[in-house]
Amino acid sequence: MSSIARASSRALITAAAAASTVLVGGLATAGAASAHVHAEADHPTPGSTATVTFRVPGESDTGALTTELSVELPEVTSVRTEMMPGWTARLDRDVAAGTVRSVTWTAAPGTGISPEQFALFRISVKLPDAESVSFPTTQTYSDGTVVRWDQPPLSDGGEPEYPVPALEFAQPAPAQPTAADTTARWLAGGALAVAAAAVTVALTRRRS
Repeated sequence: MSSIARASSRALITAAAAASTVLVGGLATAGAASAHVHAEADHPTPGSTATVTFRVPGESDTGALTTELSVELPEVTSVRTEMMPGWTARLDRDVAAGTVRSVTWTAAPGTGISPEQFALFRISVKLPDAESVSFPTTQTYSDGTVVRWDQPPLSDGGEPEYPVPALEFAQPAPAQPTAADTTARWLAGGALAVAAAAVTVALTRRRS
């Protein structure tokens, strides 16, 4: 192989290695960015009852398990938790106000979410009458690490390091007129037309 060919081969190998490093680094960054606690619901609307799902990944760099998850609620009046094997759920109630302030799931001994896993925590809740709702969440690990997911979006629209799980509500469609409403509108329109015709006839007679 000539020296020119060897140099070309070395250049190609170096370029390929550099491209692979950039690709792997990009994938790792994308994976880390998406590994957040998320809140999801199917077509939530203000004031409706919805099933909200919290998707919780294990994120410990030391291999610790997620053993507790606490979600703050906007002092709602109706909450139910889904049965989840290996976990117990506790509602923090304000008895005087008749509301629920938070829900906390605690893993049984030897149970938890590892860094290679995620878990789904679901509640049935009556949503507030607003355009959106946030659920500040605390994730606790078996090694004592506590992570607070409570940061709002950045002023420039970017995502903070620990974004708060939130739902944007779909606005309900405007009510469609019923058959009775349509008939009433036609009758009202007809009455106005008859009245206008009567006024026209009266003016014509007066002029003649």
